[in-house]
Amino acid sequence: MQLRLRTKLTLVMTGLVLLVVAAVSGVYFAQLIQQVLDQSERRASELARSTFEQIKGALQDAKAQGWRPESNAPEDIHDYVAYALGASQGLQAQLQAANASSGIYEVSITDHDGRVLASTDKPLVGKFPSRRAPLTQLTHGGVLHQLKLLAGPRGTYEFDFQFNYGDEPFGEVRVAVSSALLLSNEILPIVRKLGTIVLLALVISTVLAAVVSGATLAPLARISAQLDRISAGQYDAPMPEVRGFAGSGDELGQVSRKITKVGQQLRGVHEIFSTMRENMNSVMAGLEDGLLLFTRDARAVMVSPAAEKFLGAPAGQFLGRRVTEIFPMGHPLRDALHLEGDELRELAAEIELKTAEGEKRVSVTVQAIQEDGERMGALLTLRDLDSIESINTQLQVSERLAALGRITAGVAHEVKNPLNSMRLWLENLKECLPPDSDSSAHQAVQVLDKEIDRLDAVVKRFLDFTRPMDVRLEPTQLAELLKEVLEVARPQMQKANIQVAQLLPIDVPEVYVDRALLKQAVLNLVLNAGESMPSGGQLRLMLTRRGEMAEISVGDTGKGIPPEHRQKIFQLFFTTRPGGNGIGLASTFRIVQLLNGSIDFTTEVGKGTTFRIELPLAA
Repeated sequence: MQLRLRTKLTLVMTGLVLLVVAAVSGVYFAQLIQQVLDQSERRASELARSTFEQIKGALQDAKAQGWRPESNAPEDIHDYVAYALGASQGLQAQLQAANASSGIYEVSITDHDGRVLASTDKPLVGKFPSRRAPLTQLTHGGVLHQLKLLAGPRGTYEFDFQFNYGDEPFGEVRVAVSSALLLSNEILPIVRKLGTIVLLALVISTVLAAVVSGATLAPLARISAQLDRISAGQYDAPMPEVRGFAGSGDELGQVSRKITKVGQQLRGVHEIFSTMRENMNSVMAGLEDGLLLFTRDARAVMVSPAAEKFLGAPAGQFLGRRVTEIFPMGHPLRDALHLEGDELRELAAEIELKTAEGEKRVSVTVQAIQEDGERMGALLTLRDLDSIESINTQLQVSERLAALGRITAGVAHEVKNPLNSMRLWLENLKECLPPDSDSSAHQAVQVLDKEIDRLDAVVKRFLDFTRPMDVRLEPTQLAELLKEVLEVARPQMQKANIQVAQLLPIDVPEVYVDRALLKQAVLNLVLNAGESMPSGGQLRLMLTRRGEMAEISVGDTGKGIPPEHRQKIFQLFFTTRPGGNGIGLASTFRIVQLLNGSIDFTTEVGKGTTFRIELPLAA
């Protein structure tokens, strides 16, 4: 579980207090144990000496009363001393008082052989109890040794005081000290008090730590809110009032002011970056090549809109992804890139790539981006070679049409005047012929008249095609315009038993075009499609949006265009249909160019042809 900074700070402060309290308590506890043991040893020594004084008093009282041992035999002396001690009321009172002493377990008086003469434990009198460990074993030594003895099996320790009878050693005063009594009567009560104090100190320190950490981190919360506003784009947000223990001039206040300055700098950088991004997007939107810019660790940071037709998915979907994720195993471009791990090598290759528009020849180029000799990333360029060839073809057709237009305009002008003169003289010739003249003369005049009419019609078509068009652009909803085209062509489609399939969404934005010219251009394509299916078929009219372009698609299920005719279909007067004039597709090509659009086609012999017109969307 992730802990908050305030909780961490509180725990750290409490832990430090606990550490200090534990250290102090440990020292105090060690001193306490040593003090208790020293007092116990001192009490045992004092008790032994006072007991010895009572023994001396008891013997003196017995002597004063005239009591004497029967002989100097050890046994008689033992009985005499035992009787004197038992008769001494002061000694008995001393022994009774010893039982009430804290930590004193037993006081016994023994002879030289260890036989008990008197004791606080009456059943021991006359017996030979075993010796106990000396009290110095408990009182002398380190703290850990003392704790081990106190916490171990409960035992008693003796303090021995030897005394004489006359000039000869006679016995001992044995004072037994119980470690259990010391622990329960003297040490544990103090430990309980100490534990209560420690617990109270911890509670108070925890509360104080929480209050102090809250007061300390409160400015950080305001600074965090300031950073959130900057992250949200509010670069000019007012600086919050940050007050630490030293006022707004402390380190936290300085940090807040620096953050405000950084926010102001970020605003300028953001404006510059936004402008650059808009310009970059505008430039990239007009590119036909697919561009993918990768960082040093092979992550895509820029993907142009044109890359969608090569990758088969929206460009934004690939931002931030590694090159191995964009081109997984089995992807045709992965083999072309020769990927080994996440490294892109410089290369230039050409492959066949299957796209939504069919098989395309694609040029693949990888260029390394370096700065000061260090590799910073790589730029991957995908170029549609078929589209380039198509554009070159359209440019050639456009140049040919322009040249042909200039030539035909001059030829038509030079031919028009002689034709007019020939017609005038032919009319004069008709008037000069007698009605009953040779019929062959009249037939020759009629042939000449028809040929002049035919030449005049050809010249008129020349002039109509080359005459500058008056283009009137206006915002146009293509779906409505295409429906009008279908209404015009519907009778012909029904007559030829042609089914019409249409997909004309109304959510495609408007375009700026000349409605009449575009309507004529699309109608030419629709009528040509109908004429390519004399035995019936299907006409497909579709409207789609591709990036910043609107695409009009006119497809048929006719016989298709043979390969040898594909480079000529937009040329003026080229036709494969009997009775055709070869002007329709050339006129459509010219109109689309005048509307700043482009036209292309795909065809397959025996399956049909699809023409596509692309027009820029209205800004």
